[in-house]
Amino acid sequence: MTATVRIGELAARTGVSVRSLRYYEEQGLLTSLRTPSGHRRYLETQVERIFFIQRLFSAGLSSRTIVDLLPCVESPNTDTSEAALERMHQERDRLDRHIEDLIRTRSVLDELIAANRAHRTELVSA
Repeated sequence: MTATVRIGELAARTGVSVRSLRYYEEQGLLTSLRTPSGHRRYLETQVERIFFIQRLFSAGLSSRTIVDLLPCVESPNTDTSEAALERMHQERDRLDRHIEDLIRTRSVLDELIAANRAHRTELVSA
């Protein structure tokens, strides 16, 4: 039988809160086994899955997008690979647009900082 861990231990091992693990389960990102008393137990293999999910969240992907990509990870085949590849391209394009927006915002902020410095210099010189 494959070893299982309790939710608190899984949280400690992955650095993900118990609340987040419950959310992952609600969203279909993670599955648990239930003891007769209803406590959650997770397979050891879920540890790596959680690290992978965290990397996808860090890349800006939503839980809905991650749910769409996980079938390709779990059972890669031509159909799931094509769908996942298309979704990854869409997400990359979305991230590129977001990065461009952030760069524009930073440029405006840089202009405001420069104007503020110039104004402060004028006040000191006067």
